[in-house]
Amino acid sequence: MDWVVDMNFGGVEIAFVYPLENCEPGVEWLSSKWTELVTFAKKYCDSIGLTCDFTLGTLWPFGGSIVSEGDASRTFDGVSPQRLRKSWEARDKMPGYILNHLDRKALRRYCHQMQLALKPALEGSKSGLFCDSWEVETEGLWSEGMDDVFENKFGYDLGPYKNRLDEYPHVRYDYRKLISDYVLKQFYKPYNKYCNQMGGFSRVQCHGAPVDILAAYASVDVPETESILFDPPFSTFAASAAAISGAEIVSSETFTCLYGWKPHPGPPPYLKREQIADMKLLADAMLANGTNLIVWHGMPYNPPGGSNEFYATTQVGRDSGFVDELQEFNSYLADVGECMSFGKTYTDVAVYLPLEDNWMRNRLPDNKKRPSANYHWELQYVKFPEELRGYHPLWISAELLKNSSYENYKLICGKAEFNSLYIDVEWLDEEALDEILRLASCGLPVFIKRFPKNPGFRAKSQYDRKVYELVSLDNVTDFIRSDPVVEGDNIPEFWLRVTDDDAMIFFANPKSKELRYPMKYGQSFCEETEEVMVKINLFGKKIQKVLIFLPYRSICLNLFKDAKISFTEKDFVPSIPLRESGE
Repeated sequence: MDWVVDMNFGGVEIAFVYPLENCEPGVEWLSSKWTELVTFAKKYCDSIGLTCDFTLGTLWPFGGSIVSEGDASRTFDGVSPQRLRKSWEARDKMPGYILNHLDRKALRRYCHQMQLALKPALEGSKSGLFCDSWEVETEGLWSEGMDDVFENKFGYDLGPYKNRLDEYPHVRYDYRKLISDYVLKQFYKPYNKYCNQMGGFSRVQCHGAPVDILAAYASVDVPETESILFDPPFSTFAASAAAISGAEIVSSETFTCLYGWKPHPGPPPYLKREQIADMKLLADAMLANGTNLIVWHGMPYNPPGGSNEFYATTQVGRDSGFVDELQEFNSYLADVGECMSFGKTYTDVAVYLPLEDNWMRNRLPDNKKRPSANYHWELQYVKFPEELRGYHPLWISAELLKNSSYENYKLICGKAEFNSLYIDVEWLDEEALDEILRLASCGLPVFIKRFPKNPGFRAKSQYDRKVYELVSLDNVTDFIRSDPVVEGDNIPEFWLRVTDDDAMIFFANPKSKELRYPMKYGQSFCEETEEVMVKINLFGKKIQKVLIFLPYRSICLNLFKDAKISFTEKDFVPSIPLRESGE
């Protein structure tokens, strides 16, 4: 931890995972000795100025010996066969049950046991209680009492279809809609509540869950995204939800499987040869897609002289290949993250998330599958429409529209205000259609690109009439009438934060647009300066600016109402990266 401070990290997250083969087993899980060690770590962090978060369990998803069979994850056929492997308890006990994430009472009992063990460690500075990405097997996911709930909600018995869902996409849609509701109300919302009751705050990765991802992210204190197993634009889900919920921090587990995935025991490609220039390009891309706190993934614990590695990460430690640049790089990340915490996220166009389209579809084709995605509903390939480039759009969903209103020519959704709503979907749930029609009838400008269809097994006789009623309104069109906030050719990725008097815009280096999983070794290599002319439309003014991107640089601008522009980014230029060929 002393070394972590010296390297300008702001904090740590202690994750309790499996013992490595060359290590002694840890103390008994959640024992008094475990509590003593964890509390010591937290107090020491406090004494040297580090924040200290804790994973609320061993490994992921939540599970282990503290989960009884009655609280275990279930499928249509009973207790799920999935077990928690490679956990802290891996050497002492049989693989444990996975927690039932569709039962808030099971979650409460789980959190109570974690609270008893963590209570002394949660004193002092406030700790985040971390929930990693979903990783619960979802095929046939179910829980006690859901049969009656399903029939009451949808008007038919799911039983005859349970083992044939893929033959009936509309039934499968209804099933996924109910599962989403359960995941949100039985897991994410109560998880946030229980974390607060423990004296901490929730920090949660909602991706991978069969849920309305925006509503899930909006229900937690700190929404966390991930990269580069997930392409940088994926982080706009967490950032959009944060703008709506008012969350100040959008964190990102970053540098995961930077150059690709290799299963346990690894090692990952280019371990200990990772290049800061590549990581800076990725971090800048995350900042330009709404993230403002980079969480490094990660640092295996090493006693003096140790050489432990982790198979799915960038190696952080004294033996890092980039250790000579780490201190300065972390200072850069802190400075730019602070800039991107300025004011609040700028909002203009709300884009309806095509959740229904992806619930109606099933598995991804083989050429699009990744270690982090097998289904369309995981949304890894959903991005803003190209015609909205420059508008700084944010996502919105049916669940978030329920409590929205149209007042003073603004769509008010939580803490965010939008000028208009953009819809380009094949399928649109009638509940969502009703909300959109309500708002459009009040005057909300709606841009709808095509006539949607009604998903779900039971046909709604009034659906088409409602669609025609919507599109017949004068304020409902198929084209956008307003100007984008940034105009120009080949606009770089950017994120915009504003107050009443000024704005902060971070433009990532144009090469960030090329980033996709996995990064190429040395992908950041750049020899030439690139100039991009943009027009910025803010505060009723049109400001022309030539963005001069020196090699490896990104640009942060502070714009004021009087049209003055200043540069605020601390300079950091990484060493020139090697190409894959070694040149």
